[in-house]
Amino acid sequence: MSPAPLTDSIRSRVFTALAGVTDPEIRKPITDLDMVSGVTVTETGQVTVGIRLTIAGCPAAQRIESDVLAAAESVSGAGRASVEVAIMTREQRTALTEKLRGGQVERSVQFGPESLTRVYAITSGKGGVGKSTVTANLAVALAGEGLRVGIVDADVHGFSIPGLLGLVHDGLAVKPTQVGDMILPPIAHDVKIISIGMFIDDASAAVAWRGPMLHRTIKQFLTDVYFGDLDVLLLDLPPGTGDVAITVGQLLPHAEVIVVTTPQAAAADVAERSGIVARQTGQSVYGVIENMSAMVQPDGSLLELFGSGGGAEVARRLSLGQPVPVPVLAQVPLSVPLRTGGDAGLPVVLGAPDDPAARAILRLAHSMKTRARGLAGLSLGLRPR
Repeated sequence: MSPAPLTDSIRSRVFTALAGVTDPEIRKPITDLDMVSGVTVTETGQVTVGIRLTIAGCPAAQRIESDVLAAAESVSGAGRASVEVAIMTREQRTALTEKLRGGQVERSVQFGPESLTRVYAITSGKGGVGKSTVTANLAVALAGEGLRVGIVDADVHGFSIPGLLGLVHDGLAVKPTQVGDMILPPIAHDVKIISIGMFIDDASAAVAWRGPMLHRTIKQFLTDVYFGDLDVLLLDLPPGTGDVAITVGQLLPHAEVIVVTTPQAAAADVAERSGIVARQTGQSVYGVIENMSAMVQPDGSLLELFGSGGGAEVARRLSLGQPVPVPVLAQVPLSVPLRTGGDAGLPVVLGAPDDPAARAILRLAHSMKTRARGLAGLSLGLRPR
């Protein structure tokens, strides 16, 4: 065989191998993202792959370069490939962001009524009921079921999702990567996450914003952050029925609400209000999660430290006048591993999956997995001819 057909064959096989290399932030093949600038093959079979990173200082640069080299050497043989790294031009980055947005130049809120992504707003009537802990663990459990999951930490004043999922180092949250006007969310435990905490440079700083700034922040999270194709998006809302809850209701009126409460009767009184406000903005209540339920003792007995019945009472009240009763989705018992896992950034569903709290959340995630979003009422973009 003459050199030209041989080198063409090697080049073709290298391109095929490179299609298996995925950008760890965007989670698409680098060949689909126009990150491969070229493949050259010498007559002796030496391969050189040129790649274009999205930005200078790309946090995934080392991994991408390593994966590209491994892919090339799977064809050429060990030691017979090299990688040349360059950075995308502004025009190339603009083309990439437009491609990821499906050709739309104008930014719009993702996960609208046309989307097949199921959107759940996790709410509570008051703070301290473990809403963020439940959100973080439920997201990781859903990802463990094979779903593509994202979290918007909408609790701007009391953000805690980055810490709960291990995205805080030396007191500061991992920052997202910005490609042009597009933000790529950090990933932890296979969950894509965005939080205002990722944009703060002082670990002791407090976010003291009023309604308009809160609205703008949530809207930017839903427009500028590239989550890609998600099966499930969870929004960790602040406690109460204030500006953020109203904003989410306006931007995502089709979202389903999950109300988190404790077994305590006083907490149930307040939790009901968050479900009522959700309905006032057009959202539906998917169900209630009772957190801090009875703790399982070593002898098998139950310690009802916060009483009992709060979750069932919230569900009963929210069911009044509704065609379909609101269920209690899960009762998550008090758990030391649940608390220590949150402190360590390792969700209990991963760190101690046999813990009673972990089992309750994992059961809920498994049942939610089967709730495929239907196409009823959605526009398919088809026109009669």
